[in-house]
Amino acid sequence: MSDHPVLHVKGRVLAGPDDVRDELWVVDGRISYDRPADARDVRTVTGWALPGLVDAHCHVGLGAHGPVDADEAEKQALADREAGTLLIRDAGSPSDTRWVDDRDDLPKIIRAGRHIARTRRYIRGYAHEIEPDDLVAYVAREARRGDGWVKLVGDWIDREVGDLAPSWPRDAAEAAIAEAHRLGARVTAHCFAENSLRDLVEAGIDCVEHATGLTEDLIPLFAERGVAIVPTLVNIATFPRLAEGGESKFPRWSAHMRRLHERRYDTVRSAYDAGIPVFVGTDAGGTLPHGLVAAEVAELVTAGIPPLDALAATTWTARAWLGRPGLEEGAPADLVVYDTDPRTDVRVLADPRRVVVNGRVTA
Repeated sequence: MSDHPVLHVKGRVLAGPDDVRDELWVVDGRISYDRPADARDVRTVTGWALPGLVDAHCHVGLGAHGPVDADEAEKQALADREAGTLLIRDAGSPSDTRWVDDRDDLPKIIRAGRHIARTRRYIRGYAHEIEPDDLVAYVAREARRGDGWVKLVGDWIDREVGDLAPSWPRDAAEAAIAEAHRLGARVTAHCFAENSLRDLVEAGIDCVEHATGLTEDLIPLFAERGVAIVPTLVNIATFPRLAEGGESKFPRWSAHMRRLHERRYDTVRSAYDAGIPVFVGTDAGGTLPHGLVAAEVAELVTAGIPPLDALAATTWTARAWLGRPGLEEGAPADLVVYDTDPRTDVRVLADPRRVVVNGRVTA
C-alpha cells in the first residue's frame, strides 16, 4: 500500500449517464471500485461525482493580443480547474504549454497546435498566416506538434468583400486534411459563415467550431459525415457587440453577424435533432475569461438540448470523443463532486463542492 492518503468518494458516482455507483476509491492517484485491503489514511468526500468536465474549445496561453507568459497561462488553467474543467482541447494557441504536462495539479490539455489562417485574415498575433500553397506544409507541422488535432481558420472577414468569406480553396483544404489524417491527426476549423462549410466537410474535416452558419441544406451533410460541432454559445453571445463595433466600416458583415446570433439557438437545436455530435466549448482565452464551462452547458440547454445530453457533452461522450477515460477502473482520478444531482439541473455545475485532480483534492 502506498504512503499516500487514500480518497474515498461516496454518495452517487456517475460513471455514465445510467451507470450510478455508490462509491469509488482513489489509490495512488487512480480510480478503483474495490476497497483497498489495508487502507489506513483515508479521506472521505461525499456527494454526486462526475468525470472532470471537458472544455473542447479553450485557449490556454492565449491573450487578447497573442501569446501570454507562463504565469498568466497558469492562472488561466487554474481558473478552468476551479470551475471543474479537468480536460481541455486547446483549439489553437501560439504559446508552448508543454510545461503543463509536468504539473499534476492542472487540467490535462490536448493541443491542436497553433491556428493556421490566411494572410491578414485573422486576429493579429494568433495564427500562422499563410497562403494556400503552404497549407499542407503547415498542417503537417502542426499535426506533428499537436496532440492529434490541427486547427484551421475556415473563414474570416474579407475586407474587399466586406463580409465573412472562406479562407481556403477546396483543393487546398482537401490536400491539407488528407495530410493531417495521414499523420494521425484530426482537423477542426473556425467557421462562422455558411459558405465555408460545404467545402470543408466534403474535404473530410472532422469538426467545426462555432458552426453558426449551419443551414437546413448543410445539416444532413454534417450528420451523414459524422462531423461534430462545438458551438461556443458563450462566445456567440458577443456577436451583437462585435457587430456594433464594425457597423460603420463593414455594415454587410455587421448585419450578417447579427443574423447568425439571432438564430444561434435554432441552429444548435436543429443540429442536435439531426444527430450531429455537439460538444461543450467556451472559447476561453483571447478576450473571454476562463472557467465558463457551466455557463456553456446551460446555454446548450437553453438552445433545447435535453439536460442529460448537454451534461454528457462535457463529460462521458466528450471524453470518449477525445479518447480519454472517465471514471473507469484504473483511470487517473480526475473528478468533480457536487451537492446535488447535475443530471436534473445543470446549473449545479457552477458550484462544485470538490475538485479532484490526479487523486488530489484541490478545491
